[in-house]
Amino acid sequence: MPPARTEISDAFAQNGYAIVPHLFDRAEAQALKVEIRDILETIRHEATAAGKDPKRIADHGVSVGLAVRSSVFRQAVRDERLLDILEVILAPNIEFLSDKAVFKSDYMTFASPWHQDWHYWHGAHKISLWVALDDATVENGCLKLYPGSHKAAVVHDGKANDGHGFGHRLRPDAVDETKAVTAELEAGGAVFFHDLTLHASHPNRSGADRWVWIPTYRDAQADDLDYSWSVAAAVVRGKGKSA
Repeated sequence: MPPARTEISDAFAQNGYAIVPHLFDRAEAQALKVEIRDILETIRHEATAAGKDPKRIADHGVSVGLAVRSSVFRQAVRDERLLDILEVILAPNIEFLSDKAVFKSDYMTFASPWHQDWHYWHGAHKISLWVALDDATVENGCLKLYPGSHKAAVVHDGKANDGHGFGHRLRPDAVDETKAVTAELEAGGAVFFHDLTLHASHPNRSGADRWVWIPTYRDAQADDLDYSWSVAAAVVRGKGKSA
């Protein structure tokens, strides 16, 4: 059973994130993972047919735009359980922007560096969910977060390039790791986090896959930028600005 709404609201206001175990059940998480694998297989076939290298698809362990391709994810982003929580910590009027799959594997093992998502899109602040589709542990690369870091933007290194993406990141010595919180979750659990909340992940030392689904939302009535990547954007609760 997820925590009570007031508990979630208080945790989010204080820390910039809220950990919600069992948002989805294990079977639902597995079904989303299967759908992601099917989407990636389709994209790789399309790449091959277009004369492109299918190995370049999701070669950083990220695939963006699941809801563009899949009715399963267009339905998932509207799930009442997650919208009920977003209504408490974001706004009564909620707009879905985009989603992505992030995975680690026996060859995609690197730790994600410390960063704030806001530096990748600016504009109005947004909330994302980190939904575990496998049991997420320290051993296989679960999320870690820095409590209270959502209160201000932190200068990032915009020149970092190690071949793993994350062009905006902090230097490893810029964060006091002793104050970080590790979010181990069973499959179906989720972390709701502000786009200024510093977060990173542990490396995957397990030799097994670890899959995550990350949808992002904003206040549907906020003044914000237009984004070319939000092609599946839709108001999923309440009213938008033009309503």
